[in-house]
Amino acid sequence: MGFFGVGSAAATPHASPPVSEGPGRVATVAAQHPSAPIPVQGHGVGEALRVPLGESGLHAFPLILGGGEFGWHVDSGAAQTILDTYVARGGNALHTSDGYSAGRSEHIIGQWMRSRGSRDDLVVSVRVGTNADHPGLGPVNLIRAVEASLTRLQTDRIDLLYLDATADGKTALEDTLATAEWLVEAGKVRALGAYGHTAAQLVEARILASAGYPRLTVLDVPYNILRRGDLDGDLRLVAGAQNIAVTSSQALEHGFLAGAHRSRERVASTVRGVQLAASMNRRGTRTLRALDRIGAELSVPAAAVAIAWLLAQRIVAAPIVNVYAAAHVEEILQGVGVRLSRTQLAEIARASE
Repeated sequence: MGFFGVGSAAATPHASPPVSEGPGRVATVAAQHPSAPIPVQGHGVGEALRVPLGESGLHAFPLILGGGEFGWHVDSGAAQTILDTYVARGGNALHTSDGYSAGRSEHIIGQWMRSRGSRDDLVVSVRVGTNADHPGLGPVNLIRAVEASLTRLQTDRIDLLYLDATADGKTALEDTLATAEWLVEAGKVRALGAYGHTAAQLVEARILASAGYPRLTVLDVPYNILRRGDLDGDLRLVAGAQNIAVTSSQALEHGFLAGAHRSRERVASTVRGVQLAASMNRRGTRTLRALDRIGAELSVPAAAVAIAWLLAQRIVAAPIVNVYAAAHVEEILQGVGVRLSRTQLAEIARASE
């Protein structure tokens, strides 16, 4: 990986010269090849990379690991390997939902945090409102949903609680924030985020915050190179004016921008296959070609270029990426160390128009 070296084990031993170890004794020590990676002693470089999540008081690695596939396409053992790989590279921010695999994702993450003793080193965000047992954002269900998530995560607090407005069209925002206020005061939640909220709802939430209710400081919205309409416009203007940090989900458009799937004939007729096929058109093909070319120029995968594009958008604090394997973590993390030039950004813009 180079940029995210994780210890002296990264160096590759080669032929070694004899070294005297005292009278009559000769030993051999490992010597590095001139082109071998420079070993990093102690913690990896990634541990120094932290960005503020708006005015929440939280500081996260600029790429958030999503647990959307945990308990669904990724079993517990593979999920723990993914989590270990991410943290070893300096990552500290995890995202899950009470609706992911009916809570199984939270359960897996909770087991992993307990076994590693890493809870205090992490920023854990949870989206609530979609679990069938506690649907919506009404006062009773919201409290029950948070308590259930805390139990599955085996923790006493959620660092960032995303309120899913798409899951409840009946509860007034004021009632939801009043309940959230109690959760914050009780120490069960540290900060609040929004999901599925409109620009008008964010303005209403700010007005309520001036009356003493807790603020919405982070916004999760599907956003990537091919999917810009959900954020562009009034929502972007309001979020920017209120200093709300955006954590863009669907950063790789269901995996399409990683470049592994390019033919409709080779994707299965599943929900994920349909999602991938939706991007397999002229626009998608042009975009992947641009990512390929820029990736070859920078010696990084297409997925890393897609992540670098998101981080080049000033309003985006940290993308949320769900992964299937530890190897995918290695690919996307390279995007954190990439800085795209204006020429490269313009090329991507032309290709994705």
